[in-house]
Amino acid sequence: MREDEQKLIQKAQGGNREAFGVLYDHYLPQIYRFVLLKVGLREDAEDLTHRVFLSAWEHIRRYEHRGFPFSSWLYRIAGNAVIDHYRTTRHHQNIDAVPEEMLAEADTTSETVDTALSAHRVRAVLLKLEPDQQSVLIMRFINDLSNKEIAEALGKTEGAVRVIQHRALKQLKKLADV
Repeated sequence: MREDEQKLIQKAQGGNREAFGVLYDHYLPQIYRFVLLKVGLREDAEDLTHRVFLSAWEHIRRYEHRGFPFSSWLYRIAGNAVIDHYRTTRHHQNIDAVPEEMLAEADTTSETVDTALSAHRVRAVLLKLEPDQQSVLIMRFINDLSNKEIAEALGKTEGAVRVIQHRALKQLKKLADV
């Protein structure tokens, strides 16, 4: 999508809602996953994801392509939305809440139960990491972003992202062994 992406962004910056709609459809799943893993509750994730894209639409004219993909800009907005969410709600993550998406196509097989339990364990361990570590691991291993893209989204250097990732993986290993 990268070739057409710049054209769509330019059209959206000119007020073309359809062009922004194409960008929305393309990036919605990965931004939603990122937010859901950070907040844990489907309703909160849906609301925050909606706010992310509303903010992106309202501020699209300020977006400048500086060698980083559009997704990095969206992740930065999403990260800020999550921070604001916790600041305003003083809500603590409930690690017992398994997102409905993980159970959406569930049947009564043991595989489904194992999948839900595994997802619950991964989320519980992930929540024990620092917020930057969580973000780096989610963006890198779940949403498959490069270190360069993550660095832009978090406002850090690529070297800092590599260090955060290394420390997060080391901490995950420690926590998983417990």
